[in-house]
Amino acid sequence: MYQGQSIQVTKLDGGIAELCFDNKTDSVNKFDLRTVTELAEATKAITADAGITGLLVSSGKDVFIVGADITEFGKNFQQSEEEIAKWAFEANQIFNAVEDLPFPSITAINGIALGGGLEMALTTDYRVMSSKAQIGLPEVKLGIMPGFGGTVRLPRLIGADNAIEWISGGEQQKAEAALKVHAVDGVVAPEKLKEAALKMLKAAQAGQFDWKARREQKKSKLGIDTMTGMMVFSTAKGFIAGKAGKNYPAPVAVVSAIEKAASKGRDDALKIEAAGFAKLAKTSVADSLISLFLNDQFLKKKAKSASKIAKPVKQAAVLGAGIMGGGIAYQSASKGTPIIMKDIAD
Repeated sequence: MYQGQSIQVTKLDGGIAELCFDNKTDSVNKFDLRTVTELAEATKAITADAGITGLLVSSGKDVFIVGADITEFGKNFQQSEEEIAKWAFEANQIFNAVEDLPFPSITAINGIALGGGLEMALTTDYRVMSSKAQIGLPEVKLGIMPGFGGTVRLPRLIGADNAIEWISGGEQQKAEAALKVHAVDGVVAPEKLKEAALKMLKAAQAGQFDWKARREQKKSKLGIDTMTGMMVFSTAKGFIAGKAGKNYPAPVAVVSAIEKAASKGRDDALKIEAAGFAKLAKTSVADSLISLFLNDQFLKKKAKSASKIAKPVKQAAVLGAGIMGGGIAYQSASKGTPIIMKDIAD
């Protein structure tokens, strides 16, 4: 039905379309500009076929989607705050199109689904997860916040308090924890993932699950009364601000975004998220943390290449037994390589 470099869509039996993320130019799936564009095209192809009555979202890799392509952040974040917010909101219309398809949808989560990967899974009505998979929204570790609907859909699925903990902490969540708070609807062995997802999707097609109610839950206001909301958000802000400190604004900004959007429907809530995302993207904190992440990835890549051609080291030595020399000697010894230390004085 559709063939791209990042996404392929195949028609299965029973009126089901399988939208498969399978990056032909990389070892993992990422949400880069090309993938977002192809998602829009693939969704249009699915919508154009009147015979489709269900959607399965899957991955052709060992992981679902590792998140955004962070190498594209630099260029995007050079735009003005208004332009970044406009881009984020417009990109969300593509995810909304998936969520608004006139039939039930489900995502089969394998490996890891982080950042935009989890946000993609949240657009479908249901989610089935491999018992070995992990999910999460780690954007705060880069000084930013989710920009593809994470602060909107996740709180409406698992509750404001759970969502605040997940997003402001930025940690990966295992399958058991995800099922406990209803972020996913089922956990199965990796080899049974697609089978289980199709079974649940067919049940939804047959009217055994109220997929329209589930979808409305994500698109409506956050079901929380004023008094409870004040307690949840005020407590969270105080605790998170104390833990994160004044130099890391993203975790508190997450709470503020969820609070402001609590009384809004999906589209207005996404505007609030886009504005918060754009504001954080222009901070020096985000610039520094993203640079650190990219440099770390660069070093790991270089180290991986070097290790392939490196010869075994049986003996090492360091000249200068001060603090730095001692640190080098410790690193060598702790890895099992004997090391001799030499200094000007014994």
